Amino acid sequence: QERPVETGGGSVQTGGSLRLSCSAREYTYRRDCMGWWREAPGKERETVAAINGDGRILYANSVKGRFTISKYVANNTLDLQMNNLELEDTARYFCAADSGGGCAVIGGAIRGLTSHWGRGTQVTVSS
Repeated sequence: QERPVETGGGSVQTGGSLRLSCSAREYTYRRDCMGWWREAPGKERETVAAINGDGRILYANSVKGRFTISKYVANNTLDLQMNNLELEDTARYFCAADSGGGCAVIGGAIRGLTSHWGRGTQVTVSS
């Protein structure tokens, strides 16, 4: 059975924490930018966190102060620590990478991630 790319999702109550992890092939891991985006029914896709190759980290305003993205070179993984989860964080989370050029905040949103290679992991927050 194929190993899932994204792991760590689940169901938690508001205020709880989850840690998502993403495994990537080395050539993907060396992209200019990697990060996490989320998709929820009726909402626009949102990139919540991204890390550029030069170490610059970006967070969406909606998660700033609550989420932390980390990249582990030793095993080609990208983690997202999510604390103080809110109902609005309910979504399917995908690990994604850019196609060159890196990520930046444009118009108040993180831009640059263009593709993902896994099925995502579901995060459900309830009250």
